Amino acid sequence: MGRRPSDAQAWFTREVATFVDPVYRYFLRRAAQQDADDLTAEVFEIAWRRCDDIPSEWVLPWLYRTAGHVLANHRRRTSRLPVRLTDEPPPSEDHAARIADHDGLLHALADLSERDRDILLLHAWEGLNGEELAGVLEISRSGAQAALSRARARLRDAWDASVQDEGTRRQ
Repeated sequence: MGRRPSDAQAWFTREVATFVDPVYRYFLRRAAQQDADDLTAEVFEIAWRRCDDIPSEWVLPWLYRTAGHVLANHRRRTSRLPVRLTDEPPPSEDHAARIADHDGLLHALADLSERDRDILLLHAWEGLNGEELAGVLEISRSGAQAALSRARARLRDAWDASVQDEGTRRQ
């Protein structure tokens, strides 16, 4: 891309730094809350150093891909951390049913491969579409859509197995 040094800061502020909140939320959902600030800062420090490597049309997918690498490195350095599904509870009249659904989803997600889990969470939590997923995964759009479809099918199978296991335990 070859930005001049005087243009780099303006471009970074205008095009890259605007995504601090989505990257921070990415970490809040996947890491301990006390680590989210540091992990976010690390992503943007890498982005600043590699400013010329960031494709202008794929800034957010590039940041998510970098965040995935930063998180993987962080996890290798620390113990396993809990994954929070949402900041607010899903709507339900029955609190016990909501807890059971939450636990079932956690178990189903835990049964998936890390790649399937990442694909589903990037789509559901971060709102990435097929084209943006392709940028994060560094594959074609059709490949990303196929990977998302397969990950959804595997989640459905894991969810069904989780529900059947729960029904068997209750009997």
